[in-house]
This record gives sequence, C-alpha cells and structure tokens, in this order.
Amino acid sequence: MESKELKVLTYLRNNPYASQQEMADALKMSRPAVANIISQLIKSGKIIGRAYILPENKEIICIGGANVDRKYIVKDQLQMGTSNPTTSLQSIGGVARNIAENLGRLGNTVRLLTVVGNDMEYASIEKASSHWMNLFSVEKLVNYSTGTYSAVLDQQGEMLFALANMDIYDQLTVEYMKKQEAYLTNAQMLIIDMNCPKDVMEYIHALAVGNKIPLAIIPVSSPKMNRMPENLEGIEWLITNKDEAETYFQTQIVDEESWKRTAEAFVQKGIRHVIITNGSKGVVCAGKEIETLFMPAIQTEQVVDVTGAGDAFVSGVLHASLDGVEVKQAVLTGMINATKTLQSVDTVRTELTKLKLTNELEEYLK
Repeated sequence: MESKELKVLTYLRNNPYASQQEMADALKMSRPAVANIISQLIKSGKIIGRAYILPENKEIICIGGANVDRKYIVKDQLQMGTSNPTTSLQSIGGVARNIAENLGRLGNTVRLLTVVGNDMEYASIEKASSHWMNLFSVEKLVNYSTGTYSAVLDQQGEMLFALANMDIYDQLTVEYMKKQEAYLTNAQMLIIDMNCPKDVMEYIHALAVGNKIPLAIIPVSSPKMNRMPENLEGIEWLITNKDEAETYFQTQIVDEESWKRTAEAFVQKGIRHVIITNGSKGVVCAGKEIETLFMPAIQTEQVVDVTGAGDAFVSGVLHASLDGVEVKQAVLTGMINATKTLQSVDTVRTELTKLKLTNELEEYLK
C-alpha cells in the first residue's frame, strides 16, 4: 500500500465520519486527491462505503458506564457521624467498561460506547483501557465530569455503602447511539448496562432485534430496574442479581423455588437466557431451551475485594457462550472468573487471558 493510501486509511480508522475536506486539511492533501484515494480503497475492499467503515472482525460492543472507582477500606468498625481511619485505592471501573476489559483480555474484539468528561479521570480510564478495547467512539463532553464511584468496604472486602456520581450518563442519548449505527448494526453482540437512560435501552433493544444481533442486558442497581425495556421479547441474555430481580417483579426470593420461579418469569416475558445471581449462595439459570437449574457458588477461602466480581461473571458467561459452549458450562466459566476476581485487588484481574481461564476451568473440573 502506498504511503498516501496508508495515511488516509489510518485517519479514517480514527475518524470514520470525517468529510473529505477535513481529511484533506488534516493530511495536507487536495480534496480531489483524497476522493481518488478513497475511491481506490473502496474498490479494493479496504473500506466499506460511507462512513468509510473498515472491515474488521465482528466486534462485541459494550454500552454504558466508564468511571473511576475509589475504594476506602475502614480499619475498624464503621462509625457514622465521625471520621473513620481508612486505607484507599483508586482503580478504573464502570460496568460496561469492566466487562469490555474482561472480554478484551480474553481475546475478543471490543468497542466501548460511553460519554466522559474531558478531564484527568478520563485520561486515567483511557490509559488503562485503550489496549483492551476500541475507544474511538467514546464522546467527550466539555461541561460534564467523568463518572466516579466511591465504595466504603470493611476489612473482609464487603461493601458497607457506596456513592455514585453518574449524572453524565443522562447525556448518553439516542442521538449519540444513532451516530454509532454503522458499528452497532455490524456487531457480534451488544452488551448494555442500565446506566443508560430508558429511551436508549429501548433504542438498542429495537436495533438488536431488528438486525438479529444478540443483546445482553446487565442491570447496575435495583433503583434503575425501571429502565428495563417495556417489551423483553428477543433479548438474548439478562444477567441480574437477586435484589434487582425482586425489584422488577415487586416480589421476594426466599428460597430456591421462588428463585427459580422468578427467573422463569423473565423467560416467559421473552428473554432467551436469564441468570439471577445471589452472592455466595450461587446462581439460578433459566431459558427457553433449557431446564431451570441451580448452581452453588464456588467457595473461596480468601475474599480480597468483591468489586468487579459481578462484571467478571458476566464476561465469563458471555465469552463462553460466544465460543459455543452449552449454558451450564458458560455459567461455570463465569463463576470461575468471578471467584478468581474476588481474590484479586484489581477490579479486572491483570493476569486474565483466554488460556488462563480455560486452564482454571479444567483444573476446577478435575
């Protein structure tokens, strides 16, 4: 490939919606020259039409939160209304971003769709994330700050309470999603967390069903369950926890029978696969083509930090499902990834690879 063609191709990879004049100005070329090079690149199949989308492996697109997590571990019993001695850690988080990093480390091609501030917090996110996912579609908003999540943990790593500054996600709009349609409609899977407003949830659901793309919905908290699409038909995966499921149905899960019944109620609404997690008690999985099953949690002697374990579980399940394994093994893969993440100080464990996860699963099954 000639150097000018390479320059145009590189520019388009970073700026797929640029006009020919913008490219000409940036590359110090004439607009007719740029037009001619684009024409040749289209003919040779190196770009695909307007907006010059480059042919790539089918992407998994993660939509939702990307924020900075701050963890404060209290040294003694938490006392309200006074100062508590703590140790503190800062890491990169956000449900969609965490899932994207897990999937990226597992060897998948991943794109993140989110909105952030033009600030130091996003600079930290970009530095930690860029190797594992495509960030070119992330939109920086000048008048907003990047989301932050601050959790207070006890000495056992269990959460006491958390504070979330997530106002920026109100700007995660349908208009922004429409700009990304060329990527969204060409995705291998869409994964959306419920930091997104309800109209965005509805839009992504309709787009996924209309284009026959598997959609996974990941709730982030009980109060946001009112953002679920009104019609659940055609959703491939819902992975939720006990509290969120109880909130959605305004019911209580008190035993294994009611746990299974609640999962089956989601399936009856049109979702193909439903998983309801319940911490150390395990998970229940229901689906249109499978018998509802309960799987106990994998016991671990040492819990370093619970933050990120749920996202690791989701990632393991969806990664394995895309590899074509049956549902029970996909759930077990997620449980292995979650258990190992519980034992890590990192929200996404840095040693994670596809080979390592495979070996960990095989070791567990021995």
